[in-house]
Amino acid sequence: MGINLQKGQTIDLRKKSTGGDYNLSNVTIGLGWDVKKKSGFFGNLFGSASAEDYDLDAIAFMLDANNKVINRGSTINKDGRSIGLYGGDIIYFNSLQHPSGNIWLTGDNRTGEGDGDDEQIIVQLDKLDQKYQKIVFIVTIYQGQKNSQHFGMVENAFIRAVDQSGTEIAKYSLSGNEEFNNTHSMIFAELYRRDGSWKFRAIGEPRTTDNFVEILKEYL
Repeated sequence: MGINLQKGQTIDLRKKSTGGDYNLSNVTIGLGWDVKKKSGFFGNLFGSASAEDYDLDAIAFMLDANNKVINRGSTINKDGRSIGLYGGDIIYFNSLQHPSGNIWLTGDNRTGEGDGDDEQIIVQLDKLDQKYQKIVFIVTIYQGQKNSQHFGMVENAFIRAVDQSGTEIAKYSLSGNEEFNNTHSMIFAELYRRDGSWKFRAIGEPRTTDNFVEILKEYL
């Protein structure tokens, strides 16, 4: 059983509380969420159906010792306009794998349906170049402002770290907090190097924007 983290709490990813080391050859950062169910007469009549689908996206920024993204990647153009970045130190739905091959997003779940992790970012921590000193994990609700969707409407949202053997190292859960009303993105957690080891810190800092690029600007 992993440690259930509180906001701001930090743990060492390598050392187990029961002794020994976790296998950090692959660390999975799993994101999960559910959407609040319909209630009342119509909800009971037609079954406990979810409200409209919520598309939460997991994003990772790889940072140097100065807390900055080194390589933003190449611009993706479509119909004469920029629609994103590809092939840099930003891992998201339009750039699923880092050029090093040592960190990747497994896919884009657009509903949050199913048990367990809805999206996963896998990191080979022991293979990451030393120039990368921190990885920040962001979660956004795609077109959350346009669709009037916010984190106050999301239930059972969590981020967790799991080692190569499938052992859960830590989990940070968010649910039912009025602080998240009318917020459409969140700095969820971060991994960072310290004294030859990797640390995992729970953050849970909500933002009103639904565009992760607005948060990215703070790391450029």
